[in-house]
Amino acid sequence: MSLTVFAHPFSSYCQKVLMGLWEKNLDFEYRHLEHPGAAEERAALWPFGRFPVLVDDGQTVVESSIILEHLDIRFPQVARLLPTDSAAALEVRFMDRFFDIYVMSEMQKPVAEALKGEAGQTEQVQAAAARSLETAYRWLETRLQGRTWAAGDDFSMADCAAAPSLFYADWVHRIGPGYPVLRAYRARLLARPSFARAVEEARPYRAYFPLGAPDRD
Repeated sequence: MSLTVFAHPFSSYCQKVLMGLWEKNLDFEYRHLEHPGAAEERAALWPFGRFPVLVDDGQTVVESSIILEHLDIRFPQVARLLPTDSAAALEVRFMDRFFDIYVMSEMQKPVAEALKGEAGQTEQVQAAAARSLETAYRWLETRLQGRTWAAGDDFSMADCAAAPSLFYADWVHRIGPGYPVLRAYRARLLARPSFARAVEEARPYRAYFPLGAPDRD
């Protein structure tokens, strides 16, 4: 078995995949994208400018959710990220997509705008993102009632998506005290060893956050 991951520790989608690898306790070569030659190698494997990229015994696998499902197929005997029951697996996939689309993507819009350096436009996009995230927070407050993890009692791929989504979303638009269930869930994610490791490995890069990283977490 030979696994190589092209990733950056500050990237939310990379953290999602790294969590899955660490949950499964898999050995892999980490091709940090700031290391010499790694970005060029990644571009040769997947020329669309996106990461993470996984290479598994010569097979290139891309897109974070697909990578995690691939790992479950290849290594089903340890720390399953999707349940074997089809209905339960559908709920995991749904929650995974929810966090990617309605939290992660919305959080990233003002970040991307800030990188362009146009302050007025950034504030407008940030306000729109705050409205969208507020809607997501309200929905999650109800959906997560009675659940330990995103899709139920068991940690899953959906939680790998949720952890970086909610971590950075809270930086963009704070999860307020009116969402105690969601805040408690985010705290459980921060305490999970795989995500705690992701947070620590990303800590040296917080200056990269163009909206200004808060002095917490």
